[in-house]
Amino acid sequence: MAVAVMNSRRVSTISSKSGECDGGPLPPPPLRATPIQRQSAQERLSDPELGPIPCAQDHSPEPPKRRRSNRGRHLKRLSSKWYPGNSGTERKRAGAPGPPPPTSEKGKRQRCKLIGDEAQACFASGKQRQRYVTKDGKCRVNLGHIQDKSRFLSDIFTTLVDLKYRWFLFVFTMCYIVTWVAFAEIYFLDAWLRDDVAHAHDPEWRPCFENVDGFLAALLLSVESQRTIGYGSRMVTANCMEGVVLIMAQSIVGSIIDALMVGCMFVKISRPQKRAQTLIFSKHCVISERDEQLCLLFRIGDLRESHMVDAKIRAKLIKSRQTKEGEFIPLEQSEINLGYDTGGDRLFLVEPQTITHIINESSPFWDIGAMALKRERFEIIVILEGIVEASGMTCQARTSYTEDEILWGHRFESCMSLEKGAFRVDYSAFDKTFEVQTSALSAKEKSEGKVQELF
Repeated sequence: MAVAVMNSRRVSTISSKSGECDGGPLPPPPLRATPIQRQSAQERLSDPELGPIPCAQDHSPEPPKRRRSNRGRHLKRLSSKWYPGNSGTERKRAGAPGPPPPTSEKGKRQRCKLIGDEAQACFASGKQRQRYVTKDGKCRVNLGHIQDKSRFLSDIFTTLVDLKYRWFLFVFTMCYIVTWVAFAEIYFLDAWLRDDVAHAHDPEWRPCFENVDGFLAALLLSVESQRTIGYGSRMVTANCMEGVVLIMAQSIVGSIIDALMVGCMFVKISRPQKRAQTLIFSKHCVISERDEQLCLLFRIGDLRESHMVDAKIRAKLIKSRQTKEGEFIPLEQSEINLGYDTGGDRLFLVEPQTITHIINESSPFWDIGAMALKRERFEIIVILEGIVEASGMTCQARTSYTEDEILWGHRFESCMSLEKGAFRVDYSAFDKTFEVQTSALSAKEKSEGKVQELF
């Protein structure tokens, strides 16, 4: 026991003199260490070849690191220097450094608005991404930072027609009121200078403006002259030349305002956008086989009995992509062939038509299968154009389909039936589809499989 107590005192003395080790002070010896453990510790300290005793690990929590501000990294424009990849491999392949993707929620929402990004990043927030064109054909693109706004005034007719009805009526109401008040001030000023106001009820006075004894009377004279009311109590006499000139000028200004308002109102009421509301599109696209070819199909119809003349159909694919050189192209538009080479895009739109896009080598859906379709991010814009039979004006109807609105392995139900003396269209079955047996392989995989079977 005496030897053990001496060894323990010697070990504690050596540990206090040795100071601190590489990582901090030496750990204290165990309170209930055996003599063998204390002797091994003593040999460890005395033998220089064994090296110093390893220090105890410090389990104290690290101070929190200061988060850097990423406000400057949030990109607000779609430029060719932006790389949307989650990892740095795409930027290394591009050969140019690019800023890292935004990590904040605001940055994620900005990236989700670009068609072509990863689907998981967008649906993780639980919000639906922004569409390029809505289902009713409205383009979700806002124009901003227009410097030269004088271009709108050079085409004043189109600017007035494009105004909303409340602003349209406000503009023309103010035009009438301003002209009435302006000419009333001129009438009153001239009558006051000629002293007609003071001699308004003098029968021997020869006035230029009869019965104008104040500004309100001059305003009534202005309204009656411009609107050709002519009650007979107030009038411009032949006793002054300037009164005749004012009546001629006000008549010309009033006729110009009337013609402009009637023309704008007629064009605004008869705009072909109202006719486009009776042109309908199916809610979904379907992909199925037709004549042993994989096809993308959707349906269009006309609710009016007056038909569209020279109706044409075309479609665009909106998808962002990154080039081999590293340039990011946001919302790139590519053409979808709907029968342009065969004349299938020209329609005789009497009954609902099913539009077919054959998925071949030139199709953007050539290498997309049923499983890959769920991971894609794109939007199909369908545009139907034609001439309105009643007015002869060109009408355009638009809609869009996203990747989640495409049904793989479905087919449209028939909405045509034969009645006595005519065909009947049942629009209740316009959007109905049913499943058919369709391979989940893409058109490219099916074509390669057929080639391998031949060899």
